[in-house]
Amino acid sequence: MPGPQQARARASGHLQSFVHYLKAECGLAANTVAAYHRDLRAFCAWLEQNRTCGLQQVGLPVMGDYLAHLHTRGLAATTIARHLVSIKMLFRYLVLEGVLTESTLDLMSSPKLWRRLPQVLSPEKVNDLLNAPCAEDRYVYRDRALLALLYATGCRASEVAGMRLRDVHLSESFCRCLGKGNKERLVSLNPLATRAVESYLECERAKLVGLRDVESLLLTRSGNPLSRVMVWKLVKKYAARVGCSRQVSPHSLRHSFATHMLAGGAGIRALQELLGHASVATTQIYTQVEHSRLKAIHERCHPRG
Repeated sequence: MPGPQQARARASGHLQSFVHYLKAECGLAANTVAAYHRDLRAFCAWLEQNRTCGLQQVGLPVMGDYLAHLHTRGLAATTIARHLVSIKMLFRYLVLEGVLTESTLDLMSSPKLWRRLPQVLSPEKVNDLLNAPCAEDRYVYRDRALLALLYATGCRASEVAGMRLRDVHLSESFCRCLGKGNKERLVSLNPLATRAVESYLECERAKLVGLRDVESLLLTRSGNPLSRVMVWKLVKKYAARVGCSRQVSPHSLRHSFATHMLAGGAGIRALQELLGHASVATTQIYTQVEHSRLKAIHERCHPRG
């Protein structure tokens, strides 16, 4: 049996090659790869401190103890489920590479998750948010374009931050976005978003980009691409200005887009394509949101509600 140092070295080597595999072969988003890497480093650290075995000796009893350990840390069921997925993917990779002959971890089921309904803004509150940037704001045109794009397309924060000039086709009212797994999809732009982006391009972007050769659509004051974190900060800023809950985020606009599209008659399969969901089961959560809304209306308006 290898000594502790050998086991650590092997685990570290397997982990690095697995991360490279996720980036190069699976094409996962950088944030997803970073989350898996973080989870697996935590698992390897726990394994080193609490077990004498290496990755090759990990079985169901060890994993049971580790999930119990995560539970005692007070982690949410969704977080524990993600840890388990990360570890399962690593062991499937080890089987693929011939390091292991099989992975018994596939026999483990993920923790049961309560599906929380996403937070959705009313159309009136969305309008307030889209109109929140004003003349006193330093980059009012960029911020209006950002908010309009988030709601018009239902794109994730990272997808909007990653949009390039050549991805936006204003004359045809659509844009191209790069989603999870580097999958491209086309999404329509409504007139409000088209006008907002046009105004930004005419009035602000040239000043921000200066003499740089930058492909990104949305830029910071120094001419660099707007980051996902900055997108979150800007949405939080304007949400607070119009009195929205502190939980409102770019994803709230994505949820609102999906729910409002469904309420307007969009089919579930069409909505799946617009959102870039790999499984229609993910999209179906919005049918529950719409049902909850209709139920509330019924209870409020029906004489016997």
